[in-house]
Amino acid sequence: MKNFDLSVYLVLDPDLCREIGMVETARLAVEGGATIVQLRDKHADTAQIIETGRALKAALAGARVPLIVNDDVEAAIAIGAAGLHVGQSDMVAAIARERIGRDMILGLSVETEELAQRIDTSVVDYVGIGPVFATLTKPDHKQPIGFDGLARIVAAAPVPAVAIGGVKAEHAGPALAAGARGIAVVSAICGQPDPKAAARRIAEEIERARA
Repeated sequence: MKNFDLSVYLVLDPDLCREIGMVETARLAVEGGATIVQLRDKHADTAQIIETGRALKAALAGARVPLIVNDDVEAAIAIGAAGLHVGQSDMVAAIARERIGRDMILGLSVETEELAQRIDTSVVDYVGIGPVFATLTKPDHKQPIGFDGLARIVAAAPVPAVAIGGVKAEHAGPALAAGARGIAVVSAICGQPDPKAAARRIAEEIERARA
């Protein structure tokens, strides 16, 4: 049984995290309540991602917070990460599952109801749905879907969903009302002067939305 909590899903960005680094940002965010950490670095090669991923894994040891690697299956396996996340233009989910085995968490990005309906629950464990809003951290993103679009795609998905794309602490309530299990954030934690406090605020908003 895979155990993961999508509530406060931190997606690391090397540029935004430059001041204190991705490893320290992640460590502080987990102290504040981040429940998953994703390593995403589109400019790094596999060797660099492995190096950063191993440092992250060491920093988060004992925290019981899964480390997910974005897109790079070789790095995810080498790091011994808890999971892999792929987009629609990355490796096909079924092939990714074959590569990583049955035990690793596999997440998939979806932008439409049709894509959500096609998900094989024996392959994919959760979906990232968005972009809810336009975001500068992923300039090539699809058209924003808003909370109405989020609700439609969540309803079509047979696995748990996390909302992504320009979402911040104040969007936790509407995202959960739309059916998401949590929110995936980048700039709401990365680059903030106090990542621990930023993560705590999101966690508190999630708790408030569930109350």
